[in-house]
Amino acid sequence: MQRGPQLAFVVLLTLILCAAGGVTSPAAEDDEIMVLCGTSFGPPTEKLIKMFKKETGMKAVISFGGSEDLLPQVKIGRVGDVFITHDPYMKYTEDEKAMLRWIHVGHVAPALVVRKGNPHKLKRFEDLTRPGLQVLLPNPDFSTCGEMVFGLMEKKGIKDAVLKNVGNAMFRSHADIGNKMKLGAGDAAIMWKGVAHNYRDAIDIVPCPYEYDEEIRVGVIGLSYTRNKAEVEKFLKFVDKHGKAVFKEFGYVK
Repeated sequence: MQRGPQLAFVVLLTLILCAAGGVTSPAAEDDEIMVLCGTSFGPPTEKLIKMFKKETGMKAVISFGGSEDLLPQVKIGRVGDVFITHDPYMKYTEDEKAMLRWIHVGHVAPALVVRKGNPHKLKRFEDLTRPGLQVLLPNPDFSTCGEMVFGLMEKKGIKDAVLKNVGNAMFRSHADIGNKMKLGAGDAAIMWKGVAHNYRDAIDIVPCPYEYDEEIRVGVIGLSYTRNKAEVEKFLKFVDKHGKAVFKEFGYVK
């Protein structure tokens, strides 16, 4: 979900080389698959792959990137064997006829997070309107979470009041929000709950009811153009058995 000049250059170079017929999936070895993984899903994916290798002896390598940056690689059909992403990218992959099948492993959900110990005693989303708070939000121009948060603010009629506490503190990535909170640059923030689990040494997640109109699922997609279909099917069966438990452990629940 995070973009950057370096990643954009890599994606562009991949597109050019693939168009010229000079690039194939890096996971061409029979005993190895390549997993294209959205940046927000690193920890649970890494754990699943370690478990998979321990149980089967098979190797998997991870290529991280924002889902919007990995999708072009899926569209050209030359890179990766598995794609770990979230709605609506499962549909986009299917529309490109690049999907074997997919496994639902969890959800990404916006979470209200606060400084460790919750010094301002925030209890609900509406508390972000409290005067004097510094609030950090995901940028809706670059983030599905940001779109959801702005939609909820408008629904509740509190958008202007919250944005007074935000100023220009809107970010393209959840990691940026987590690092800012860790440095004490915010009193409260909204970020994906799963990513927030990586910063629990510095922040608390405030339990709030799920009030969003959308549900954003996380999916592990087997890619139809893989050269390693048997290995991908083994991985999908493994994920079907263990994926939900692992993603739940890392906070990928509503």
